[in-house]
Amino acid sequence: MYQYNYADQTLVEERVAQFRDQTERFLAGELPEEQYLPLRLQNGLYIQRFAPMLRIAIPYGLLATYQLRKLADITRKYDKGYGHFTTRTNIQLNWPKLEEVPDILAELASVQMHAIQTSGNCIRNTTTDPYAGIHKEEIADPRPYCEIIRQWSTFHPEFAFLPRKFKIAVIGTENDRAATQVHDVGLHLKTNEAGELGFEVIVGGGLGRTPVIGKVINKFLPREHLLSYLDAILRVYNLHGRRDNKYKARIKILVDSMGGPAFAKLVNAEWEAHIKDGPLTLTDANFDKASSFFTEPDYTKFDALQVQDELQKQLDADQKFANWYNQNTVAHKVAGYRAVVISLKAGLVDGTYVPSGDVDSDQMNALADLADKYSFGELRSTYEQNLVFSDVQIDDLYELWEQLTELHLARANINTLTDMIVCPGWDYCSLANATTHNIAEQIEKQFDDLDYLYDLGDIRLNMSGCMNACAHHHTGDIGILGVDKKGEHWYQISLGGNSKNDAKIGKILGKAVPADEVASTLQTILDVYLAQRGSNDNDVEGFGDMVNRVGIAPFKEKVYG
Repeated sequence: MYQYNYADQTLVEERVAQFRDQTERFLAGELPEEQYLPLRLQNGLYIQRFAPMLRIAIPYGLLATYQLRKLADITRKYDKGYGHFTTRTNIQLNWPKLEEVPDILAELASVQMHAIQTSGNCIRNTTTDPYAGIHKEEIADPRPYCEIIRQWSTFHPEFAFLPRKFKIAVIGTENDRAATQVHDVGLHLKTNEAGELGFEVIVGGGLGRTPVIGKVINKFLPREHLLSYLDAILRVYNLHGRRDNKYKARIKILVDSMGGPAFAKLVNAEWEAHIKDGPLTLTDANFDKASSFFTEPDYTKFDALQVQDELQKQLDADQKFANWYNQNTVAHKVAGYRAVVISLKAGLVDGTYVPSGDVDSDQMNALADLADKYSFGELRSTYEQNLVFSDVQIDDLYELWEQLTELHLARANINTLTDMIVCPGWDYCSLANATTHNIAEQIEKQFDDLDYLYDLGDIRLNMSGCMNACAHHHTGDIGILGVDKKGEHWYQISLGGNSKNDAKIGKILGKAVPADEVASTLQTILDVYLAQRGSNDNDVEGFGDMVNRVGIAPFKEKVYG
């Protein structure tokens, strides 16, 4: 993974000192709130319903074990002993004291971490596939390009105050596991007929109040032009994006209003007239340097037949382990290894609901120890609010599973209904209209049978507490949106969303349902699916495929009678 150089470290430490002075002046009454607001946002600090919230950057989701240990220490020392992983692969602290935030940032700087550009109208954390560099299908590793974008965008003076926030995602496989089409810019690594690397460029995706699927504006951009073309996109957005209405300020509104071809024409004109083939043009040396930060670990060579034979014996002997292996491990490009998905959707532990994406400090320290032992000292956070050990030997899987089980981190529910993406909702966020954790707990209690969940197959359930859609409810097979009706919390349900290759926005089923009827309404929806899904000798029709085939009418009829 990328390591800071002297300039990086100096830059981050100077930012800490600046913010310490700004915070001290604000607390002393010497700096007005309206002047402090943009300064704290530039350092990842929000004011939530009951306390500040600090969002800490995890660039493209990659985290070293010494950094995770520092996060564990910070949560114990300055917070309530846990952190919350988000869909942008960052981690949030929900209870820091304002006067101690500079101390937190100083401790983060000591392990090459920060909270810079995790908020505000700037280029946010670039995200990617959690299996980057290890997946068999990969055309090329997207992480070096994410790092190039990170270095270019951090403290970029022209793009520090955009009309609104700006998010970029990069993938290197045909299958999209990073929701690229609902980003401001989605970049898909491709090869042309000559075998040269480049990008398909998608612009103008986004969710929130106006959900939009992005539009392809360049089918093949040679990779050497990556930064100059991004620069042109942002210049056009900065010039033409609306600043009079924050709800219409995202690039998705600009692209949707003028159309993809017209926006592409403006970008190409800016690019070719002022930027193309200039100083931002990348060279092989640039790519080689970026790639050098992501070298392969020292993989062990295995007798594949023997390893597979031993694994099969373990799978046959222990059904719980077999369930976990089937649901929570992913094929690796190197024989004898698997990627392991650590579910941060424990659900009910000893009768207490654990919110999606939450990890306590003891678990963080234990995960760091396990990653050192089993996955070369690194781990990854994912868009789905889970964690990944990317390089686990197959003959270590059983032992790792046993230890994760003791930590309540081995629930075999990845890609099932209970692998929910859930925002913190009304319990924390000052923007939320409704609670989410109580509804997630209600769903957990209703759907607690793993065999039933496995029979349902892959279903993405996303739940947001407001229209800002931090949990991407628009793109869930089932989406739940909390709404406020005269002081009461109600929940609007949508069906048929998707954030993958055939990305689409879900359709609203009908009127919102009261809080105590959400789980029973989901049961009705799933009963319709089980009764009407198609099947053959080899396959069963998935939930999303059925919604595409029949629409929402059969579900609506059963729910509303």
